[in-house]
Amino acid sequence: MPNDKIPTSRVARTAKIGGLAAGQAIRQAGTHAANIARSDEGKSAALERRHIEAAEQIVEALGTMKGAAMKVGQVMSFLDVGLVPEEYREEFQHKLAALRDAAPTVTFKDMRSVIEQELGERLKDVFEEFDTEPIAAASIGQVYRARLLDGREVAVKVQYPGVAAAVRADMQNLGLILRVAKRIAPGLDPKAIGEEIRSRIGEELDYELEAQNQRALARIYRGHPFIVIPDVMTSLSRERLMVSEYVHGTGFEELKHRDQAARNRIGEIIFRFYFGCLYRHGQFSGDPHPGNSMLLDDGRMAFLDFGLFKRMPQGAVQLEIEVARAIIEGDTDKIMRLGTEVGFFSDPDKFNPDRVLAHFRAATSWYTCDREVTLTPEYATQVMIDMSDPRSEYFGYLRHESAPPDHIFGRRMEVLTLAVIAQLHATGNFHRIAREWFYEDPPATELGREEAAFYGQPVG
Repeated sequence: MPNDKIPTSRVARTAKIGGLAAGQAIRQAGTHAANIARSDEGKSAALERRHIEAAEQIVEALGTMKGAAMKVGQVMSFLDVGLVPEEYREEFQHKLAALRDAAPTVTFKDMRSVIEQELGERLKDVFEEFDTEPIAAASIGQVYRARLLDGREVAVKVQYPGVAAAVRADMQNLGLILRVAKRIAPGLDPKAIGEEIRSRIGEELDYELEAQNQRALARIYRGHPFIVIPDVMTSLSRERLMVSEYVHGTGFEELKHRDQAARNRIGEIIFRFYFGCLYRHGQFSGDPHPGNSMLLDDGRMAFLDFGLFKRMPQGAVQLEIEVARAIIEGDTDKIMRLGTEVGFFSDPDKFNPDRVLAHFRAATSWYTCDREVTLTPEYATQVMIDMSDPRSEYFGYLRHESAPPDHIFGRRMEVLTLAVIAQLHATGNFHRIAREWFYEDPPATELGREEAAFYGQPVG
């Protein structure tokens, strides 16, 4: 196993990222200059080559890091919904999946030191068996499979030694990292994403807090017909160590190749989990991505990793619901009133209400319009463009909008959930599902009826 040291100094990390940024800036300027004399076809080909080069270099650079830069790489790995041309996408997705699922590792000797320091005991005094090969690598740690002395199988999440210092260095370089990412993903908002990462990164470094988040959802979903949250072993969880129930299932990459009916069901479960957590429970994972879910043998979906987590006040949740209803009903007066009250429209006179409605619908039609839709990477790309991209026909409005923090976090969850489902090419009427939360409608699907029964609600 390689002993990949985590670069913790800002100088070392800035040198790597700064070199990448400079190279991309030169290429971008060169492409722009050459395009003056190129045909439209030539311009498109040059842009494609630059995007591919930038994507590959960013994957390589971020793949050597373990802090916030790695987190940005993970975001990109499941937001690849058309950022590169179709003929290169399969290869690019493969590289990004490798970044997400096979981050550089640290020797088990170093990881063992963290475990024993956190527990205050030797490994053999706590675990009957401990597999020294990690089963997963996260942005700031690794996960191992083990067996407790009482026979229970567990997953042991351990933080990389020195990662806290690496993250602090990343915080200094975060703006530069995100500007590099924006060169191939114009829909990324460096300021908004940077503020979010800075506000949440401290929480992600505290595994005790993550254990609290996971316990809360495990209680909510205990006995649920198709959603599983592994239980946490509270007595063994620490700031840099979390021990939870081990679950075994089929990973997302394999699920993408299941038949259409299976992919539709998985897509609906993912939608019900992430959106349902927000609109039903007011608390949700802010990090939907394929590596955080798996299909169990009994057909249930297990969801993992709650380091990036949001608890939203009931008033904010209700505001989200009211805005969704206004979009569905085409109530422009209500949209403008609610948006102005929360500061979304700092100067409402600059906005045409009908254009605002069209913009909101473009970003949410996959669940605010009553129709069956097949979600694809191309579809998700267009939604991302409409939400925040300079290519959007609504970009003139976007520059004058000021989204509240809760809204930004909710929209991030929303678009990432869409990106995950889109990789499945899942089909469904997501509007009919959403109406269960927005209007308390009876369920329109079999999964909805199962869930309604679980919550003790009418099933039809």
